[in-house]
Formats: sequence, C-alpha cells, structure tokens
Amino acid sequence: MDQHSSSAILLISCPDRIGLVSRISHFVFERGGNILDLDEHVDTASGMFFMRVSWSMNGFSISASELEDAFRPLAKEFGAEWSVHLARSKPRLALFVSKYDHCLQDILWRQSTGELDVEIPLVVSNHSDLEPLAVRYGIPFHVYPITPGNKLEQEEEELALLRKHEVDTVVLARYMQVLSPRFVNAFPNRIINIHHSFLPAFSGGNPYRQAFLRGVKIIGATSHYVTAELDEGPIIEQDVVGISHRDSVRDLVRKGRDLERLVLARAVASHIERRVLVDGRKTIVFN
Repeated sequence: MDQHSSSAILLISCPDRIGLVSRISHFVFERGGNILDLDEHVDTASGMFFMRVSWSMNGFSISASELEDAFRPLAKEFGAEWSVHLARSKPRLALFVSKYDHCLQDILWRQSTGELDVEIPLVVSNHSDLEPLAVRYGIPFHVYPITPGNKLEQEEEELALLRKHEVDTVVLARYMQVLSPRFVNAFPNRIINIHHSFLPAFSGGNPYRQAFLRGVKIIGATSHYVTAELDEGPIIEQDVVGISHRDSVRDLVRKGRDLERLVLARAVASHIERRVLVDGRKTIVFN
C-alpha cells in the first residue's frame, strides 16, 4: 500500500513563538510517526505562525480516532486554530454550473484520470444544458431553476441535497448565480469560485469585449473562497496570459477560458490536498 494512502495532515496557525516546529515535530516523532512533508511560514507583520505537516500513520502509536484528542493539549498551549485530516478519506465535491462547460469538463476529466483524487457525487445547475456532459461521466445531474421569487427555497433544497450526499466542498465551475449568506455560511471556506480577473475594472456584461476595447496587455483569472461579500473572498490561485494588438475579442475569450479552467483546477487541488490556510482575507498556500 502507498504510504501516502495511510497518512495524516495537520494544519495549524497560532501566535509565533520559539520552538513551534520542534514541538510539533516531536509530537509526531515520539509516537513513531515518519514525517512525509513539512512546510511553515511566519507572517512577521502579524506575528502569526502557519504550518502544514503530513506523516505516515503506519506504525503510529495512536489510532486515527485518538489523534485529535492527543494533539488538543498542545494546540491549547499554543492558542492555535488547527485541524487534522486523514489522507485515506477522499474529499467529496459538488460542482455547480450554469451554461459554460469548460470548467466542468476540465474538472470531470481530471477526476476521471485520477489527477484530482476526489469523489464527485453530483452536479447542480440552474439550467439543463450541461446534463449530457455530466451523464457522459456517470455523474448525477440536478436542475434547480432560479428566479428572484424562488431563490431561497431552491437553495434550501440544494443544501438538503448536499447534506444527503455528505458533500465537503462546493466548486462553482462558472455558476452564474450569487449565493445567499445562508448558503455561504453552511460551507465556510469550502466554496471555491472562479472568475476573470477584470473585476472590478471590467464588471458586468461582456468583460472580454470591455478589455479588448481598452487595449489590455494581459488578462487573468482568479479562484477564491466565497464569502458573503461578493468576489471579496480569500484568493487561492491566480494567473495571467499575455495579450497583443493582434488578438481579437474571440482570442481573448479563448485565452481566458483556458486560463479559468487551469486556475480553478490548481485551486481545487490545493484545497483537497489540505495546502490552504485562511488568514482573515488572505490565504497561505503551501506548495
């Protein structure tokens, strides 16, 4: 068996102090754990310490069910926010889409090839257009048409569906609806969105044409966690691609589409591999 299939990941943030790396590493060592990966960061401006450490559970002296109780006294001493995750349990993603297919196609393909090690129990949409694509990959497709009058009621149905399927994370793969605060609060730092990086400069309709008319030299894409403040959530991943005077609006749309699916895939991978720590409006993303 691959040792990574039986491993634990600790994410921790706390006020910085001398000896944190040593104390946490010793916690793993004294229980017979073999550290597989360790990364840490100190924000000198805020005085906060952030760390991700993974270790093999093979030969570890305590069981997975006892792990949180064993680490809790140390975390309390540090005044830490922390979480422990077992690599053997696959995250369960729900994909929300509207009519654009490129991000949905990309995630389903990466999951089908094993690049994204997740379960995708369902796809949710406010339109039926992309159902054939989900069916092609054997994923159940659920349609909830949204109007101003039924939005909250439909979201309640969607939340019930997500609970039924024990969904961990919601990925908005170009879902063209604004989620209510109630929905967002049900998945804190577990809803991932993707959009072009023109906001707020080129907000509203037809952003690529707006950018074309301004003669931009780069376009970009941003993936972030969703918060109650529209498009203000902590950023997980960004990238840009060059544009020249030879590019048409159609070229901008094509390049932007490619960038969106790549940036979203990177953000989802970082999230499911437990490499992201949220620090207020920012993130620490361990490579």
